[in-house]
Amino acid sequence: MVNAKIVPPNMLIEELARYLKENMKEIQPPEWALYAKTGPSRERVPSDPDWWYKRCAALLRKVYIYGPVGLERLRTAYGGRTKNTVKRKHFKKSGGSAIRKALQQLEAAGLVAKTPKGRVITDKGRSLVDRIAITLFKKLAEERPELKKYIE
Repeated sequence: MVNAKIVPPNMLIEELARYLKENMKEIQPPEWALYAKTGPSRERVPSDPDWWYKRCAALLRKVYIYGPVGLERLRTAYGGRTKNTVKRKHFKKSGGSAIRKALQQLEAAGLVAKTPKGRVITDKGRSLVDRIAITLFKKLAEERPELKKYIE
């Protein structure tokens, strides 16, 4: 069965972000999103104006694959090594505010639900991710005929 684990992540995240931007009114970048860095290892704000939708799509994919997942695990996943000049480089977690706000927006859209063990994907969210993954896999199967046998 084709799902989000089989389709290349970059293609899936791009398509999910496009869908979230066009169809989900609950998901909007906050006012501070234009000025915020995405982590301590970054020096500048993202140059892509649609970075908020891509982050929401990436979070939706991570919750789909690894869920139930908490905020601290997601902060670790989006963290990186700091670039200090004098001190040695150390790993730092990403800021939690952007991840928390994105998860809250995904909850308001009905794609993610909060449980005592962490956030999990809802049936609506699973259906959305699977549907987009299947359409992407069909496009890949047109380019590579040996993949057609995996489409049900």
